[in-house]
Amino acid sequence: MAELLTDAPASVLAIYAHPDDPDVAAGGTLARWAAAGSKLDVCICADGDKGSLDPETRPEDLVTLRRRETSAAGTLLGVSRHHWLGYGDGELEDGPDLRAKLVALVRRVKPEAVVAADPTAVYFGQRYINHRDHRATGWATLDAVSPAAANPHYFPDEGRAHRVKVLYLSGTLEPDVWVDISDTIDVKAAAIACHTSQVGDTGEWLRGAVRQRAEEAGQEASVRFAEGFRRIELP
Repeated sequence: MAELLTDAPASVLAIYAHPDDPDVAAGGTLARWAAAGSKLDVCICADGDKGSLDPETRPEDLVTLRRRETSAAGTLLGVSRHHWLGYGDGELEDGPDLRAKLVALVRRVKPEAVVAADPTAVYFGQRYINHRDHRATGWATLDAVSPAAANPHYFPDEGRAHRVKVLYLSGTLEPDVWVDISDTIDVKAAAIACHTSQVGDTGEWLRGAVRQRAEEAGQEASVRFAEGFRRIELP
């Protein structure tokens, strides 16, 4: 039987590659937890400077726009603070530089739970390959959280060790827990709609697409709308 999460973590750090990723992947859950009192921090690793197919778009203008969109979406979700790492799109690597930045952030924010993309999910059917930045950020997050952030001998100059209690991986092909987002599905859709540079016309089709995806997850969890995650509880 599907396991529904009913308790909200006291503090949450969501770590994603691009400005719109947390809203698309876990916006309903983040909004629900924030409404329940969770302190919600969001880390965006890449600036979204290549998030346009228009050759006339200036990357620096796109970065400014996407930060503005992200701020508006975060206000809707209840984000306490956004943390920008400033990488360019396509430049993320699961290497010491990114891991050190994530370890420092985890140790500074001290979250109970971390939410991130499942890096093992590569192929979604026959029509989509998971973005390389998503996978690189997911692997770097796993490596930063366990064991690095909790071990004082890893990156000793990046603050005092902190142990994250649980990881929730979104976009997974193997969900084992779900969050009922029936009360926050419209908040999620509104947050995604803030990213006009990515979704364009934000009419009824967007709301319908968000609802359809959440409805499919809801069927697995026996609720109207849900988001599924792979949960890793850390010893």
